[in-house]
Formats: sequence, C-alpha cells, structure tokens
Amino acid sequence: MDDAQRPLPTNASLSSNGRDQSHQEMFQRDLLCMDSSFAGATYTPNASTLTDASPPPYEGEAPVHPQSSSPVVINDSLRNPTIEKLERVRKWSVNTYKCTRQMLSEKLGRGSRTVDLNLEASIEKLRDLRSRYDNVTKLAQTLASQTAQVTQTQKLLGDVFADLSIKTPELHEEFGFNADTQKFLSKNGETLLKSINSFTAGMNTLVNQTIEDTMVNVKQYENARIEYDAYRTDLEELNLGPRDATTLPKIEQAQLLYQQHRQKYEKMRDDLTIKLKLLEENRVKVLQKQLILLHSAVAAYYAGNQQKLNQTLQQFHSRLRTPDTGLQSWLEEC
Repeated sequence: MDDAQRPLPTNASLSSNGRDQSHQEMFQRDLLCMDSSFAGATYTPNASTLTDASPPPYEGEAPVHPQSSSPVVINDSLRNPTIEKLERVRKWSVNTYKCTRQMLSEKLGRGSRTVDLNLEASIEKLRDLRSRYDNVTKLAQTLASQTAQVTQTQKLLGDVFADLSIKTPELHEEFGFNADTQKFLSKNGETLLKSINSFTAGMNTLVNQTIEDTMVNVKQYENARIEYDAYRTDLEELNLGPRDATTLPKIEQAQLLYQQHRQKYEKMRDDLTIKLKLLEENRVKVLQKQLILLHSAVAAYYAGNQQKLNQTLQQFHSRLRTPDTGLQSWLEEC
C-alpha cells in the first residue's frame, strides 16, 4: 500500500508504549499489502526468454529455422551460369582475335602458314570440278526446259494435223503423215526428257550434296589450320622472349594450347584426306553411269527420229511419183 493511503498516527500513540505498538501495527499492515501485491502480480518474460521463444508459423508457411554460423560452401553445380557464359565469351574473343590476326598476317605476307601440298592440290581440283559440274547442271536444266517446250509444241501440232486430216478430205494423207510424224517425235521427246531430268538430278545430287558436304569439311580443316598457325606463332614469339618467373607460366600455357590445336589440325587433315579419296571414287562411278545413260537416250532419240523421218520421206516420194489422176485443177477444166 502507498504511503498516502496509510492512516496517520493519533495523539495517543506519542507515548513510548504507544509508539512501539503503533510501529508494530504498521509493520503488519505493510506485510499484508506486500502479500496482496505479489498475489495479483503477472509474469513478465525476460529478454532471453523472448529470444528463445518464437511464434508458431502461420498456416501454409514453412517453419523458420535458426541461422547457422557455419560457413556455406558452393559446389560446382551451383556456380553462377552468368560467370560461365562470360568465361566462354572471353575464350571465344581471344581465339577470334588470334585467328583474325593470323589471317591478316598471311594476306599481308608477314605471317607463315602450314601447307600440305598434296592436300591443297586436291582441294583446288575439287573446287574447279565443282564449278564446272555446276555449269553442266545448269545447262542440262536449260536443255530439259527447252526439250519440254519442243515436245509439247510437237504434240499440239500433231493434234492439229490430225484434226485437219479429218476435216479436209482432199489433204487427208498429207495431214495424216505430218500428224503421225509429230506425234512420234513428241513421244520420243518425252523419253529423252526423262533421261535429261535423271541426268540433271544425278548431277544436282553430286554437286549440291556430295561435293558440298566435302566442302564443309574443307572449311573446317581451314579453320583448324588457321587456329593451329595462330597458336604456333604465339608460342614462337614467347620462346624468342626472355625466360623468367613471369613468362614461364605463359610459355607453358601456350605450349599446352599449341599441342591441343596441333592434334585437332592433324585429325582434321587426316579425315579430309580420306574423304577426298572416297569422293573421287564415288564421283567417277556416278558420272560414268549418268553419262552413259544420257548418251544412250540421245542416240536412241535421234536414231528413232531418223528412221521415222526416212519412212515418211519414202512415202512422200512415192506419193509424188504416182499422183492421183482423178483430180483436176480448175485451170485444166478451163
């Protein structure tokens, strides 16, 4: 109880006995007040209790675990992909720079290049044959287009002659001969057109697929050769310089890269050499077959047409030698 609520002593408590009695009564009343205050008091947690205790998680929320003070180790699988991409871009940039410098040095006549004389000659021969075969293919396509137009025209002309042979009895035989001749030529022309189209398809496959696939390997070989010469030049330049604690690691790294690109270049060279030999054998077989078929078709076309033309000419000559005497011209009638 507060001091303001305590009863003031009366005048009777001013004596010695009364003073002791009043102090004893006041002490007992203070004990009663302290008991009642402890009985109505509430528990207040301290700081350590508040720190250790944590409220329960909300519904659907993952429980919160205390943070650990141990260090976190990042595995190789958890590395940032952006860093890996930047590293790949850096390597690509360095390689592109070296190859570009090597190409410019070769064009300006300042740098040396690795040359395989036999392989380079085979590549140049292949490029020349590819250009010539491509020209043959284009000319064959033109011939096929023109043959198709001539064949269609002959067919239409034969139909017109046959119609006139029926509608003009006085020229029935003459129109009939020409109709048969044009139809025969049109039929032979269709056979020739099939042979030309087959030859064109074979040449197109050889030029745009077989040879083109080999040219892709030639391009890869040339790129590998440029990379090999670029790293070879770097190694030669480092070997010409001083050797100290700073340059030795660079020389070792350049030596390692040189060996890697040398192995790549040698592998591409061997693969291309084998592929060129296989292409040469395949090219000869394909062209030999296609050329024989085309020659046979052209020979049959012109031989058959010549035979038919000879028969037609003989019929015309016999017709002219024995004219029809029953028909007279209007001049004779006059």
